[in-house]
Amino acid sequence: MTILLVLLLLIAAFVAAVYVHDTRQTQHTVLRNFPVIGHFRYFSETVGEFMRQYHYLPDWEERPFNRLERAWIYRTAKGISNLISFGSETTPAFIFRPAAFAVLEEEKTAWGPMRIGVAQGSGEQRPGACREPYDAPGFFNISGMSYGALSHAAVTALSRGAKMSGVWMATGEGGLATHHLEGGCDLVMQIGTAKYGVRDAQGNLSDARLREIAAHPQVRMFEVKLAQGAKPGKGGILPAAKVTAEIAAIRGIPVGEASISPNRHLDIGSIAELGAFVDRVRRVTGKPVGVKFVVGQEGFLDEWFADCAANPAHCPDYVQVDGGEGGTGAAPAPLADYVGLPITQALPLVAAARARAGLVGRIRIVASGKLVTPDKVAWALCMGADFVSAARGFMFALGCIQAMKCGSGHCPTGVTSADPKLIRGLDPTDKAVRVMHYAKRVQDEVEMIAHACGLANAGLFRAEHVTQIERGVGGFRNLGG
Repeated sequence: MTILLVLLLLIAAFVAAVYVHDTRQTQHTVLRNFPVIGHFRYFSETVGEFMRQYHYLPDWEERPFNRLERAWIYRTAKGISNLISFGSETTPAFIFRPAAFAVLEEEKTAWGPMRIGVAQGSGEQRPGACREPYDAPGFFNISGMSYGALSHAAVTALSRGAKMSGVWMATGEGGLATHHLEGGCDLVMQIGTAKYGVRDAQGNLSDARLREIAAHPQVRMFEVKLAQGAKPGKGGILPAAKVTAEIAAIRGIPVGEASISPNRHLDIGSIAELGAFVDRVRRVTGKPVGVKFVVGQEGFLDEWFADCAANPAHCPDYVQVDGGEGGTGAAPAPLADYVGLPITQALPLVAAARARAGLVGRIRIVASGKLVTPDKVAWALCMGADFVSAARGFMFALGCIQAMKCGSGHCPTGVTSADPKLIRGLDPTDKAVRVMHYAKRVQDEVEMIAHACGLANAGLFRAEHVTQIERGVGGFRNLGG
């Protein structure tokens, strides 16, 4: 009996020691929020590699992001080698065409920076020009995720990590928060259909608020959000439980009431009105203005870009093409699953329409929609994108485990949680470093693909450098035509 008691005491002491260790460490959010029992998750991940040999769920079957994609991001963010053994586990939809003679180290050149926006001349102001064009330092950046949808700790970590890696960060449609500014990174202020952060008491666009936001030197561009891929035709949705006093003050809405944005901007119902809105924001702020949208009708692209060519003041400085596979914290399933062209179809259409209108040097293209690994980023650059933005990739870098609880406020890793106890587990200092590692590794490995294709840098990618694999027929199709 004495031996059993001693054994029980030793077990209790061991569990207590593990509990104390887990709550004090800052590297693993799951362990901080779920001490002791959280180890079972890591144990399952460790043995899963071996158990899947016996017909358990394969690594490439999970949705919306499979384990292979997530594992690559987790390892990258932690600074762990992502070299693989015994060959590839993937069945690619496209392949890059390597050159017979790859680029040597001394032949490599730096990408960019790339200018967004047209500078004003020394004399009369040029239509569509801005006082402060933006020279973007990197081609892979953080797409819009609102404070409120993300926790304050997550936004802080992203801001710091963006600064460390030299990428921009979009605010999302929830307005500019102090947490966005804390890290010192370049920011893109997004204007959603409810105009949170730049609205007056009646909910209309406020020039005074625009000037106030533009006065922050970190705010380098403004982005008019027409739609996002996960819910085109539906405004942003922030459940009432997430609308705290701080978030309500930033957005200019009541505390504790669900934040539901209109399906579209009430003052933008035509191409002419969109152009006038872009021109107004650019004139008031003096900074480049972009438009985020989801591709539906191809004819709209030609009409829009024709108006831009004919009316330079109406021309946005960039467009962000969001694929229908884009993510969000809360969206109706029919919109998320069945509305909006995927980025694989949307991006080539936009690039072709821009070229037909003669606007290649005027409008930059930002692509987004599950472009979270180097292969997909390189593909987008080949297909005409000047930049790529990702949201969920950076969420994985923060520690997201794809628990699919973003809209509930009970995210177990604190990334999208509204519960202070869960948010406490996410340490911004540690996670900022992971964000930096991820952003830099993606850009480095995109450059590696470019060098294999015989290109000095990733800015030289063209469609002929990638080939689509035709499913079911064993053939190939050169995306370069």
